[in-house]
Amino acid sequence: MISSADEQLEQIRQRVFMALFIALAVGLHTLEALLPNPLPWFRVGLANILALTALSIYGLKGMWVLSLSRIFIGSLLIGNLFGPGFLLSFCGGVGACLLMSAGALLLKRGIGLVGLSLLGATGHVCGQLLIASLVVVQHQSIWLLLPAFLFFALISGVINGLAADLLVDYLLKHPAFCDCRKGFGRHHVEG
Repeated sequence: MISSADEQLEQIRQRVFMALFIALAVGLHTLEALLPNPLPWFRVGLANILALTALSIYGLKGMWVLSLSRIFIGSLLIGNLFGPGFLLSFCGGVGACLLMSAGALLLKRGIGLVGLSLLGATGHVCGQLLIASLVVVQHQSIWLLLPAFLFFALISGVINGLAADLLVDYLLKHPAFCDCRKGFGRHHVEG
């Protein structure tokens, strides 16, 4: 039987790892903002590797907490909180989380991290273009960029999904995650 003290220690350990994931995601978000972009508003989305990892280990709530925390803290550090760059990042992040959540809930075990990453990349592109057409550019011709953005999202989605898959496999060997199994977190999506 597990004692109350052991349960509390385990909860603290999981919170510490979540805080580390958020810190790493913020670091990647900030680093990526400093790198040149191949297309306007386009980034590879390296921080999404950690969002997928959080989804796999902590579940949907963990993914949402990590993604929104990364966007707000990263934008604050970069100095564009509530500016156009923040709006693009926020709407892209929400679009990504919505599609990944839908994929995880509807497809359950029929989708892996690469598939969820592709859904997230697609949601991110659509969220960014939506806010760009409504607020930033305010012209519907922005949607002409959709094919090019989706092409790059396909590439980055596969790369990030594979990287997240490798990271989750590595983390599951760590004693802190020994009671986890690959899927959608400790509280797996039930069928």
